Formats: sequence, C-alpha cells, structure tokens
Amino acid sequence: MIDAPALFPAAVVHAELFHDPPEQELFPGEEALVANAVEARRREFTSVRACARTALVRLGHPPVPILKGPHGAPSWPTGVVGSLTHCRGYRAAAVADRTEVASVGLDAEPNEVLPDRGILPLIALPQERDRLADLALRRADICWERLLFSAKESVYKTWYPLTGRWLDFEQAEIAIHPDTGTFHAKLLVPGPVVDGTRLDHFHGTWQARHGVLLTAITVPARQQEM
Repeated sequence: MIDAPALFPAAVVHAELFHDPPEQELFPGEEALVANAVEARRREFTSVRACARTALVRLGHPPVPILKGPHGAPSWPTGVVGSLTHCRGYRAAAVADRTEVASVGLDAEPNEVLPDRGILPLIALPQERDRLADLALRRADICWERLLFSAKESVYKTWYPLTGRWLDFEQAEIAIHPDTGTFHAKLLVPGPVVDGTRLDHFHGTWQARHGVLLTAITVPARQQEM
C-alpha cells in the first residue's frame, strides 16, 4: 500500500488495487467507453473505476458512473474533484470535496527506464535533464527519468480541471527533491487562479513502492492553507 498520509493531505481520500478483481462491473454509460477496447484495457478501466467508487464512498458520496469529459478527463460528481491513474500492476483513484481541494493530480508509473530513450528530450527541459544525473548518484534504486515523466503527468492532471486548457511538457519545470519525497513544479505559462490567487507553481509529493512510482499534487481550495 502507498503511504497515503505522506502523499496526500487529510482532505484527500484514495483507493488502490494491485490486481483486477474479476467481480468488478461497469456502471451505466461506462460500457460504451470501452466497447471496442482489448481485454487488458477493459480490465484496467473497470478496476480504476472501482477504485474511484470506493474512494467516493469513503468520502461520503454514493458510487456513480465515472464518465469522460470532452477531452477525456474523468467527470466527477458535483462538488467532487479527483484523479485516476493506472499502470502495470497498479490502479488508484484520489478524490476530495471541492470545498477543501481545488484540484488533485495523481499518476503512477512502473519504476523502470522509459521504453524509448527518444522520449526524454520530448518531456524534459535541458535543466531538468541536467539534474537527472545528480539524482541517479543520490539514489540508484529510482528510475528518475520515469519519475520526472510521472510528475509532469500529475502537473497536467492538476492543471486541466482548473483551466480547461492543454499544458505541454515544456510549460512546467520540475525540481525533484530526493530526500524529502517532494517535488516543485514551476509553471512557465500564466497559471490558474484559485481563491483569488494566480498560481505560478504546484507543490507535489512522490513515493516508490512495490515497483511503482507515484506522484501527487493537491491544490487547496483556500490558498492561505498553503
């Protein structure tokens, strides 16, 4: 299990699975989203929505279908913010009440090298690539390139619900802190306005557990809490 108190503040509720339980079923409207999907995709889709419903119930909300918005992001019940993630051997969801949290982003990746070395220049700024060598010297058990990719994914998952706009990889600069399990994301374009404050950065957390790298960002609804 992930160390949830280290990854999220108390206002965020999460649920996770390390396999695809065969008894999980899709809710109305979800079936059409995977009608043409291969079986593996269908299983992960079903399991991550089971995580979402478990988290919603823990938060005090009824289980409901988790459909998709116009750009593919999950659609949450009124008053709820959330994030979904899945990778090989892991599925998870994180949700919170909108009165407490403006946005939450969660991403999981296998703790393995990127499948194609050509990906790194596409996702990482030169200064981020320069820092990867130092991180590797600090801890050789972490695939830092993959963790950087995950952090960028968490930034986007946090950004999009606040703005409704795309954010390219090069529009946020990530600095990973290897000793504290945290990272800092500097937004290189005008950020979203939350509680009357324009954000120019996100604070994130990360973990490496059970062969999985996890990154998370939580933006409080009330900025004086930051």
